[in-house]
Amino acid sequence: MIKKESKNVVRKRRHARVRSKVSGTVECPRLNVFRSNNQIFAQIIDDVNGTTLVSSSSVELKIKNGGNIEGAALVGKDIAEKAQKAKIKKVVFDRGGYLYHGRVQALAEAARENGLEF
Repeated sequence: MIKKESKNVVRKRRHARVRSKVSGTVECPRLNVFRSNNQIFAQIIDDVNGTTLVSSSSVELKIKNGGNIEGAALVGKDIAEKAQKAKIKKVVFDRGGYLYHGRVQALAEAARENGLEF
């Protein structure tokens, strides 16, 4: 019988492969996305200093259903507004090993529409 690895193990391997190439700096930090079944989280990270500059989540915004596309778009808008206040204009996008569609895509597009460049 063939044993199939869980989707999260495969996602973590994919994320590690991307992270070996993508890194955030002071001038161009990394926008990281994590999604669970019920919530979505986004952070802007400076990997050189190992600090989180800005963060937002559907939990923080008290979105009733943060596990849908509308919730992800609200988190994307919020993270872009917080980044503008922190004088961050350009970021590198780290999708966290997830496919670029659905909630991840909605968060990215909302962040772009509200002023983040990537």
